[in-house]
Amino acid sequence: MVIDLNLLLEYTDWERQKWHEWLRQRGDRVLMTSTGPNSDARFETVGDLVRHVFSAEKRYVERLLDKPLTDTASISTENIEALFNFGRESRKALREFVEKFPLQQWDVPQGLRFPNSNSVVSASPRKIVIHVLLHEIRHWAQIATLLRQNGLKGDFHDFLFSPVLGGDAHREQAKV
Repeated sequence: MVIDLNLLLEYTDWERQKWHEWLRQRGDRVLMTSTGPNSDARFETVGDLVRHVFSAEKRYVERLLDKPLTDTASISTENIEALFNFGRESRKALREFVEKFPLQQWDVPQGLRFPNSNSVVSASPRKIVIHVLLHEIRHWAQIATLLRQNGLKGDFHDFLFSPVLGGDAHREQAKV
């Protein structure tokens, strides 16, 4: 079975759109929700995590194309529109990569260097792109949990409830 990258792209596009709307309804302050005392020290707020999702996407594409890495530190983690504008930019770069990358090179391992850790990861572009999309899905779930723990309930974001691959999910009326 082959994983269709377009399905994961479509799902994460839908997920981003839902989060963008939800966050916008609550205002920029929600981005300052703490990730808690036991979180990764790199990400102290929900805004930090959102920027990380979009930064990872942008930087993996840059690594795969052997381009200089974008410095994302200047992107505000306290402004919903600034974050999601950056997210649109990172998604555009990923989609262009997926559309234009030579088919015969998708499964050829590449060595990607991670400057801050002196690590090199050898993986195919296909595996890296799947990682980027699953990484995003995992972090949105983490964000949902953090917000719920802080009294902010969200919507259903599961793949089953998405429009991807069709279907419909709705609540039935209780029978009296």
